[in-house]
Amino acid sequence: MSLERIVAFLLAENCLLREALVRVLRKKDDIVVAGAIAFSSSALEKVSAANPDVVLFDSASIALTGPRMVSRMRHAGENRKAVMVGMEEDEATFLQAVAEGVVGYVLKDASAAEIVRVIRAVAAGEAVCPPRFSLSLFQCAARDVSFSFNTPQKVKFGLTRREQQLVGLIRLALSNKEIGSRLNLSEQTVKNHIHRILRKVGANDRLEIVELCQSESGGLVVPLQSA
Repeated sequence: MSLERIVAFLLAENCLLREALVRVLRKKDDIVVAGAIAFSSSALEKVSAANPDVVLFDSASIALTGPRMVSRMRHAGENRKAVMVGMEEDEATFLQAVAEGVVGYVLKDASAAEIVRVIRAVAAGEAVCPPRFSLSLFQCAARDVSFSFNTPQKVKFGLTRREQQLVGLIRLALSNKEIGSRLNLSEQTVKNHIHRILRKVGANDRLEIVELCQSESGGLVVPLQSA
């Protein structure tokens, strides 16, 4: 019986880390390294062409700001797991990473064996973070849930409650089918709603919807509970 292997791609600015991880990962029978590069204008195309299961980043400026590679992967509809490795103990960066869609967060003092475990875990559908950040994650989730139940969103674009729900789910990079399943709507109805939202907010794509609505609502878009 053949072993089902995890396809990993490294988008790492640190050449030493990149080369070290490639050597470690290539020794694992269940992991294939599909590519290992520094960031460039064609990075997203190269990642897409390699079609990896897991993408590792070593730079918050590449993954979360500037090119915002994690968000762009998600909003391109690419079902890839993002892992950030070699990170500092920075709670704000960690929470931003979670909000952007990162599902694995590894600190700079992690061992190679720990990084391998994280790759396997996220490929299996799990999320992994340092234990010291767990409380922050629970507190953040509790605040957002409280907000969604108690505070109506006010967005100047004139979005309806249903459209606000969709913005929150678009932010989670869900497909039209997944959004429809959550809200008990057909895919076509979801598609129609999204077209109306694009017109109302003046956006060109789904990512821009999220960015514009975040800027108008104080940087927070919360998926409200379905009616």
